Amino acid sequence: MYKLGSLIGALALAGATTIAIAGEWQALPDKAPEPADNPTTTEKVELGKILYHDPRLSSSGTVACASCHNVMAGGEDNRSGSVGVKAQVGGRSSPTVWNSAFNATQFWDGRAPSLEAQAKGPVTNPIEMGMKSWDDVVARLKLIPGYSGLFAKAFTGSDVVTADNAAKAIAAYERTLITPNSPYDKYAKGDLTALSEQQQRGLQTFSETGCASCHSGPGFNGSQNGQGVGDYIKFPGIENGALEAQYGFSKDLGRYEVTKNDADKHLFKVPTLRNIALTAPYFHNGKVKTLEDAVAIMAKTQLGKDLNPQQVGDIVAFLNGLTGEFPKQEMPRLPAYPGKTFDFE
Repeated sequence: MYKLGSLIGALALAGATTIAIAGEWQALPDKAPEPADNPTTTEKVELGKILYHDPRLSSSGTVACASCHNVMAGGEDNRSGSVGVKAQVGGRSSPTVWNSAFNATQFWDGRAPSLEAQAKGPVTNPIEMGMKSWDDVVARLKLIPGYSGLFAKAFTGSDVVTADNAAKAIAAYERTLITPNSPYDKYAKGDLTALSEQQQRGLQTFSETGCASCHSGPGFNGSQNGQGVGDYIKFPGIENGALEAQYGFSKDLGRYEVTKNDADKHLFKVPTLRNIALTAPYFHNGKVKTLEDAVAIMAKTQLGKDLNPQQVGDIVAFLNGLTGEFPKQEMPRLPAYPGKTFDFE
């Protein structure tokens, strides 16, 4: 962590544009936090990666976790609504899986308090992967010879092929999906040349406009109040008839769908801005196609401000500086089911 006061002083001495922003700007950690009951091991990560990419965890045999959260790209699918089993389209844009280990809660509405809980959700969602139950998933996994050995390496006990262990393995894999060392991270650590002059202006405008009041912390995803305790904002915060007519933001009731509490209507988890340049379209319904439009809309609907083109361009340049270094990913070889197939729907 590099204190901004020191950074400002160094910039002034270097003759660069100073950035009068209060607080601390943090680089992304190289390692994700992990729960005590699911320590990361090589064997869990290997199993989790295979499960993550295996479409046989879906009722149709055509949809895997990776179908909507593509780790060969930005960690999602660049669609306004992801395509699930039987070509059904979901109502929300897939959030990125990259750096999701730094989220206090998962999904746009924060309904999962952990990666382990999140891993179980899509598999039995009738639109996403469509399995009737995790019992059916486990029964299928037990029929595939290679999985028993992989589970036995990753977990101890007499019956290791379980729903909980599958979720733990997927979560362990997802905790390796971290993209550190973005230009911003290098800048926050004291490399004053890592951000361009325009990106430095964008950082200043980002803060002065009020964007950092929500998009804070190393993940630019809000204050982290502890695992399972999300940071939510009302979106849109300020009603705008023209934008609503164009994008339909308010059709989704957000966290209310989880809690049924009227106060939670239109509340959404603060999303990460890490790698945001790679994850269009934007917002929960994926209706905004460009980062420039997303920045202008956020300023108007959340902060009541109209940004000029230079301000928007500077913030976008800064956000491009949040694209990190992606660890190499290789597609796994899935365990075979020799001479047989499943009765896919």
